[in-house]
Amino acid sequence: MTTLGIIRHGSTHWNKEGRAQGNSNIPLDQDGFSDARKLAERLATENWDLIYSSDLLRAKQTAEAIGKSIENIEIHLDPRLREVSGGQIEGTTEEERLSKWGNDWRELDLGIESAESVKARALPFIEEITYKHPNKNILIVSHGAFIKHTLKELVPHLNMIESLKNTSITKIIKLENGWDSELYNCTVHLD
Repeated sequence: MTTLGIIRHGSTHWNKEGRAQGNSNIPLDQDGFSDARKLAERLATENWDLIYSSDLLRAKQTAEAIGKSIENIEIHLDPRLREVSGGQIEGTTEEERLSKWGNDWRELDLGIESAESVKARALPFIEEITYKHPNKNILIVSHGAFIKHTLKELVPHLNMIESLKNTSITKIIKLENGWDSELYNCTVHLD
């Protein structure tokens, strides 16, 4: 049975400021590094075989923190795991978007990557790694919106009311007829 542990990267100063990050290459902040180390300690007590990570710095740094705690684990960087591209909104806060484009800014064509585009890179990635590593436990370090779009496709019945927290882990298991979730948005390592 293949298990995916899908992790949202640690926090950045842009997370705290409420800035859209998209494909901007923002590093973890001090809390982000600290929380990634706590997550790493937790994951070191579990059975994981390899890590795939977005190549954006905040995800890569989270994956590297995990990799330091799990002996002999390989980290593979893959640009298909990048955050949803924010187009013109990258680097802006909600207040700045409202000021610049008005209340209906979400209706404008600001170059934001579509859900279809995200699925077109996420689903082949998942298919490829599950084929390549059957019956393995694979960690995937990525980004909030990317993870949300991917989970909607893989586990459509999953209740995702709560926003994904930084360094949260969601575990999904490959079944004969699809995927199911064993754990969602878990951050017990931060308690």
